Amino acid sequence: MIISKIGCKSFKVRLFVWTMYVVLLAGSVTMIYPFWLMISGTTKSSVDTPDAELIPGFLINEKALYQKDSEAFFNEPLGLGAAQYAFCRYIPSFRNLAPPGKVNQRLVDEWKNFLSSTRIPFYYYNLAYMSAGGGIMPYNYRKFKTILYEQYNGDIRKLNREMGTGYISWNTFRIPSSGCFLGRYNIPLNNMIESKFIEFKEKQPVDERFYVNLEGYYRYSFLVPRYSKNIENYNKAHGTDYKSWDEVKLTETFPSGLSKVEQQDWETFVRMAINLLWIKADESAKSAWQEYLREKYRDISSLNKIYGAEYKAFSEIPLVKEPLVYDMATSDWDYFIQGWKHPESGVKYMLPSDKIRLQSSDFMFRDYLRGKYGSIEKNNSMLNTGYKNWSDIIPPQEDLRYMSMQAKTNSLKWEYVKRNYLSVLEYIVLHGNALFNTMVYCGLAVLSALIVNPLAAYALSRYKPPSAYKVLLFMMLTMAFPPMVTQIPAFLMLREFHLLNTFWALILPGLANGYSIFMLKGFFDSLPQELYESASMDGAGEIRIFLQITMSLSKPILAVMALGAFTGAYTNFMMALLICQDQSMWTIMPWLYQMQQRSGQGIIFTALVLASIPTFIIFVLCQNLIMKGIVVPVEK
Repeated sequence: MIISKIGCKSFKVRLFVWTMYVVLLAGSVTMIYPFWLMISGTTKSSVDTPDAELIPGFLINEKALYQKDSEAFFNEPLGLGAAQYAFCRYIPSFRNLAPPGKVNQRLVDEWKNFLSSTRIPFYYYNLAYMSAGGGIMPYNYRKFKTILYEQYNGDIRKLNREMGTGYISWNTFRIPSSGCFLGRYNIPLNNMIESKFIEFKEKQPVDERFYVNLEGYYRYSFLVPRYSKNIENYNKAHGTDYKSWDEVKLTETFPSGLSKVEQQDWETFVRMAINLLWIKADESAKSAWQEYLREKYRDISSLNKIYGAEYKAFSEIPLVKEPLVYDMATSDWDYFIQGWKHPESGVKYMLPSDKIRLQSSDFMFRDYLRGKYGSIEKNNSMLNTGYKNWSDIIPPQEDLRYMSMQAKTNSLKWEYVKRNYLSVLEYIVLHGNALFNTMVYCGLAVLSALIVNPLAAYALSRYKPPSAYKVLLFMMLTMAFPPMVTQIPAFLMLREFHLLNTFWALILPGLANGYSIFMLKGFFDSLPQELYESASMDGAGEIRIFLQITMSLSKPILAVMALGAFTGAYTNFMMALLICQDQSMWTIMPWLYQMQQRSGQGIIFTALVLASIPTFIIFVLCQNLIMKGIVVPVEK
């Protein structure tokens, strides 16, 4: 509608115009708002999935960043228990986690000094940023994988040969274990890939490690499942009056001063639940160990045969110090700790309780401070703490965690913005021939659409055969059937011609498009016939007329057809999956679909955004031609 200058001065006209502007603006918001939410959703993980924010919370809020970083640091989805063991306190969820109110810099520095000056076994701590749920690939996992990828020049078969592994592809690459060995029979795997990872883990900075406090593991993995989260249930069973679980302690040696029930809990935990790597025996227990072996095997030659050893007498057998391999000696050591009853005499042989000593980073840290400061009073004075006794000291991993986050705030924000994109891109690039197959398929689809359809339309338009309209009607009828109806006969025909799992199978079913031929025929009919007559009089052949006149004048409509062919090929999922069931022939869409089946919301949103980029780029680059192809046929 055209409004004159005088009409524009009318209040009603102005109101109408502004109403139209408001309606258009509201329409644009309804389109942009969901898309913006999806862009924001590409950064999500489990901790912030419930939040629907245009700007991700961790970019503008320190608490949200601390929660997201803690989730990633403790290797979500199994990281909540690890956080409880490290911080030695109950944490219902990462969404309830808040930064510490006050950081004790002196204690943190002392903890760092302890770690740098003390040999901590690799099985006492986990490496952070190694695993995540929802298909996310964290920082250290990508780092370790990149090291191996570069070392073996991307050849997964070479890695399998040298490491003794059986990975199908780089996308199936996983670390056998990622750190602490807490379960009773959980031991390091004796293979090259495990050794390679341990070597990598030991080289990482201390602020990317989290150490298990055995006391936290005792509380939240052993006691709480038995007595519930309510401390009153524990008090009732033990005759104690603890106000919270924080007061329940795990002693390094047998708790002779505690109640009988608490002693039973300690013994059950040590003898039945905790990993053997965390249990140390006093050297004076050697005679009891040797006597147990003598009664079990009777003859030293029998033990040597089973152990693969050459002991001359039972008195030469040492105590088991660090059972990194679960062999017969470790099995006997396990029975000795649990208690072994002689089948004939009924005598029970067991490691004496007063000879047992637990060892972990928290006990080692307390011993370190005790040796350095001598008394708890001096320790409090030097480190600005208020502990009543040594058992109250907990390694300040929570303070270190917060300080590390503050020092790397910008890099962490960038990591959480990009990691989902890197995860999806790595999945696509390293999965089969997805990129190559997609480029070849799209290229052939566009090329065939710009050859077959224009030739068919040119023949109908130029020569006007008597059955032209019947042919057009037949082509229009093909649009009446949805693609799902034609998939089965197309699959059967391709199978009969032995073309499945080939590019021919992808191209041939869509080689000619009835709608494209119909549109092109109408466009060609609108071209000036004088140009054809003039070219014929000048001696031009049909091929030259077709290429230099028809195709040259049809660039806008051809651009629309090419975009349609590209979009159809690029987004083809069901047909591509049906006729190319061999994964080596899969295009990007089947791979993305497979990935989304085991991924979280953040990875799914990221895959959708990345999948839309190629079509968006093509539209932006060719928008002038495409718009002409839409408008010009209407004007004609």
